[in-house]
Amino acid sequence: MEWIPASGFQLRKAGVQFDAVRVDGDDGRRAADLLEHLTGGDPGPVVIEANGRRGVYFFLPPGSSAGRAWPSGATPFNACHGTVSYVPVPALHGNTWPLSWRCPPPADGRFVHPALLRSTVLALERLLSS
Repeated sequence: MEWIPASGFQLRKAGVQFDAVRVDGDDGRRAADLLEHLTGGDPGPVVIEANGRRGVYFFLPPGSSAGRAWPSGATPFNACHGTVSYVPVPALHGNTWPLSWRCPPPADGRFVHPALLRSTVLALERLLSS
């Protein structure tokens, strides 16, 4: 996959080869846990950040995050309506700190399903607010 760097990590323009949605901190990790459970351990590509916001980046098919009402804790990255967004992408191996693949991209090029991710984040938001 040409969008994954050979070493370290690089910023990639969202909306070209993928869109992404970031959910920060423990909420992002809970969403990743639930998505892994719902998909039998294969939700599609997910990257976690070890510092700062401790963001969890869910990689979606290009153009799929636009036009959706994302929950307040989810930040979409895409190239719609004249916006330019960049997403950090780590290499598959080697020193990529502070980023790492929680779920590496599948060989078939599949991404996280946008509706499943949105439903998961909404369900967790409701659960945690009650």
